[in-house]
Amino acid sequence: MANNSCNKSFCSNYMLLKPQECSVLDLAKILFSHKSLGQKEFVDCPNEEMIKEPLSRRWVIFLSILVQKILLAIAKPLAGFGNAIEYWLNLQNVNGGFFHLLFKSLICKAVSPDKESAAYLSIIGNLDKRVEIDFSKNVEERRRYDEAISMMAAKAAYENKAYIETTVKNHWKMDLVGSFDFWNDYQQKATTQAFVLQDKNVDTELIVVAFRGTEFFNSDDWISDFNLSWYDIPGMGKVHAGFVQALGLQKSLGWPKNIVQTDDNINHPPPAYYFLRKLLKQLLEKNEKARFVVTGHSLGGALAILFPAILAFHEESWLLKRLGGIYTFGQPRVGDEKFIEYMKGHLTKHEVPYYRVVYSNDMVPRMPYDNSTFMFKHFGTCIYYNSLYREKILVEEPDKNGSFLLLFIPKMLNAAWELIRSCILPCVHGRKYQEGGLLLFMRVVGLLFPGMPAHCPQDYVNSTRLGSSDHSTEDVAKYQKIGIAPA
Repeated sequence: MANNSCNKSFCSNYMLLKPQECSVLDLAKILFSHKSLGQKEFVDCPNEEMIKEPLSRRWVIFLSILVQKILLAIAKPLAGFGNAIEYWLNLQNVNGGFFHLLFKSLICKAVSPDKESAAYLSIIGNLDKRVEIDFSKNVEERRRYDEAISMMAAKAAYENKAYIETTVKNHWKMDLVGSFDFWNDYQQKATTQAFVLQDKNVDTELIVVAFRGTEFFNSDDWISDFNLSWYDIPGMGKVHAGFVQALGLQKSLGWPKNIVQTDDNINHPPPAYYFLRKLLKQLLEKNEKARFVVTGHSLGGALAILFPAILAFHEESWLLKRLGGIYTFGQPRVGDEKFIEYMKGHLTKHEVPYYRVVYSNDMVPRMPYDNSTFMFKHFGTCIYYNSLYREKILVEEPDKNGSFLLLFIPKMLNAAWELIRSCILPCVHGRKYQEGGLLLFMRVVGLLFPGMPAHCPQDYVNSTRLGSSDHSTEDVAKYQKIGIAPA
């Protein structure tokens, strides 16, 4: 069994992959050696019997470590490439488009974008530049209203602080509590971001916490996603190590009720969970009727559902009673069957609704796989939208593991339809549904890799605005209560 410098006394059962300590030869031995993986320096597991895995599981560990090693190796060039693309897109934006930029360059009047300005957009922001929240669709229904705000907040979480401040205050006419960077104790850098707002329009008692999702060219984010390590936390179950580390898991300590400020942590930002828990208590104490919701897209969705999980672990019943809902979009799986039962019990006890929105063939909610190789599973109410933006309330999205080869042709045809639909939507619903060149390029890529463009926020925003359903919010509540989802 491999040694590890970090004391894991908070957890006696775990499997931690360490790609930095895995050589190319070690990678080959994962597949072809019959020795227990627990004898390898790059796998830390207290129970060697647990990782005398069949080839199917060794293959998964092989892929996880390989992808992480590649991401570690290309972190700087990947970030540089992403920054270059982002700068090029924003250079066109501030100069009125490609042809205007060309003309201005010829007469030496081209303007350079300011990376700190509200106009500077991320890759996600360039895919979908809409900022307004559409309250026209059944705002009297709590879920519809919260879903509309949550989706736009989850999308805005990808942007810089100036953009978030301008959008929240000027476009949404709401109060921005703050936009924050948070410390990841395992990556030893601030890799987690979130912002908090207070609605002062329709629901003056609503507070929204939005976590940022995976950025396209951020190796740290992708490493968190592809790191299939897990901790079996007593009383909670097995949880994805990369996600809980991003939320604020403490080295050597796990999830202590409170953390003490020391010389080691005084000079870096706080971890997300502990800071947000304290901030929410302060905000909610000022208004006894106030409630809060948590939201996020992709990785942000995983953090959004884990945040109340740790609140429950710390027996923060007062906060959980004020939690008005959890809304995630394109969220990956985060825990095993035991974790699901743990969460179901606490969410039911505190009457917290959990809505997991999935669009069509989005590949991310179908990962990690729910099969004999993986232990991760989904739970909550799945609000599924197909490529016609038709809504269904389900227990699990169709094709739950994303059978790529088996359904490749149907998925490719669906991707072709989505490309055609890009030309139809603005004609039917107006220019705000017009898709730019970058998203159209992603649609073309989707012909070869179905499910990739489906993860972009564009279709999730469209789903919350154009989605139609035969089920009312009251119907959904009834189905939830008896544990059955309508077809």
